[in-house]
Amino acid sequence: MFLGEDLLGWLLLALGGAMAVGNLVALVRPPGGERDVERPPLARTLIYVGLGLLVAFWALGTLTN
Repeated sequence: MFLGEDLLGWLLLALGGAMAVGNLVALVRPPGGERDVERPPLARTLIYVGLGLLVAFWALGTLTN
């Protein structure tokens, strides 16, 4: 198979990690720097971080199994 048998696991690990890290960074440092920009909604951001971590850990478990 092209790029190995574990391609889906690697893709899910990358996407889950990116979703978790990206939302955490948006929560800690919203875009705009010095400009007056609203912070993202806390509940939605934490849900997305949790979902990203869940997918990343699930993919990591699949890859190590």
